Amino acid sequence: MLARGTDEMVETPTQDDPERRWRECFVPVAGPCAHERDPSVAHTADEPLADDGRGSSLISFARGSEAVPPQDAPLSAALVALWRAGRVLMVLDRYRQSWELPGGSIEEGETPRQAAARELLEETGHQPDDRMRFIGYARFVLAPDRRTEYLALYAGSCAETRAFEPTEEISAIRWWNLLEHLPGDVQPLDAYLAALAR
Repeated sequence: MLARGTDEMVETPTQDDPERRWRECFVPVAGPCAHERDPSVAHTADEPLADDGRGSSLISFARGSEAVPPQDAPLSAALVALWRAGRVLMVLDRYRQSWELPGGSIEEGETPRQAAARELLEETGHQPDDRMRFIGYARFVLAPDRRTEYLALYAGSCAETRAFEPTEEISAIRWWNLLEHLPGDVQPLDAYLAALAR
């Protein structure tokens, strides 16, 4: 249960939202997190930027023009790194019991930017103070079927926190500095993307 005026939580998981199929592949892993790897350090082409230890990997990240999305695989989702006072907003997914960046599937007729804004508001009740910045396109290989998909990453900032009401999907939110320990597991792929969006 979320205590009013805090970002502490304890809730029991519920059924996963079927519209979030792409996130089902991201299973959290206890132990060292991928965000601890310096995103500015070069890596080899056959080495993923980050992985979740369960078969899903962040293969590449391309900064560039939002207007030129990748064409070699589906662009199925959008995430938001919303920052306040040096901390990024994370959500606790009830089903996976892991801390993740707000985001989700791009609905038919929706742009990635619209999906990111909608998911941020639905999952957290927050909106950025100004227009979100496009950070880039992340390319993933997802378990169990090893399919390749992209997601769009955006970043924004807000000066004030808003009231949070737990939902069927999200049980808590927390402002995280990327270093402190969070209760439970942090999704390593999302942590790596948060570091890229700083």
